[in-house]
Amino acid sequence: MLQKLLQHRFLFEELVKRDFKKKYKRTVLGMAWSVLSPLLTLLVMRLVFTQFFGRTMAHYTTYLFCGNLVFSYFGESTTQGMTSLMGNAGIFTKVNVPKYLFLLSKDVQTLINFGLTLCVFFLFCVLDGITFTWKFVLLLYPIGCLVLFNMGVGLVLSALFVFFRDIQYLWSVFTQLLMYMSAIFYNIDGYSPVAQNLFLLNPVYLFIRYFRKIVIEATIPSVWFHLLMAADVLIVVGFGCWMYKKYNHRFLYYV
Repeated sequence: MLQKLLQHRFLFEELVKRDFKKKYKRTVLGMAWSVLSPLLTLLVMRLVFTQFFGRTMAHYTTYLFCGNLVFSYFGESTTQGMTSLMGNAGIFTKVNVPKYLFLLSKDVQTLINFGLTLCVFFLFCVLDGITFTWKFVLLLYPIGCLVLFNMGVGLVLSALFVFFRDIQYLWSVFTQLLMYMSAIFYNIDGYSPVAQNLFLLNPVYLFIRYFRKIVIEATIPSVWFHLLMAADVLIVVGFGCWMYKKYNHRFLYYV
């Protein structure tokens, strides 16, 4: 895979540039929307939910930002990845190139947006009185896992979208449901131990929880927490790669 990526490096770079320019084409603020969009969402959520969930919670703004930061990246990456094959059908039906290049270019573009927002997140941590420790370095682990997880989900969705166009509507409803199940704006500490363990079945919640434990609680998650996150990533990436390998040639007949 890496060898083919290097072989088609020029095409990959051009795809990333094209996707990035296309996203902000005909906008006044351009790249600033990468930062403003999650900040505006954070502002709305803070105004709406502070009175209900954040009255007694310390660093509630940072708590919200952690959830919104991770979930926004997940939603943007997977939604754009879903249409990556169909959006580039005119290229791979005429030129023999690895089809996952189109998905990876979307992933890189959304990762850049995530990186810009992450910088703003750290600034908010300073303003919110969060103490920075060496443990912040460990955030590289959930970020790396999240990047791979998004790629895996994107592989699955983009393959399904070629055969079933309805998947875009189903995914929209599912992500809406997933948002409420990821404890973005509320705390699960008041739930029963069984209910709290059920939240761990949600991979997106794992990423959010990891961020909050490092940033707000200044504690390192347990070893099994790391293993559970890695297992989710391996399963999704493995399944996505299997789908691409199995249906690689059939894609041409459905685009």
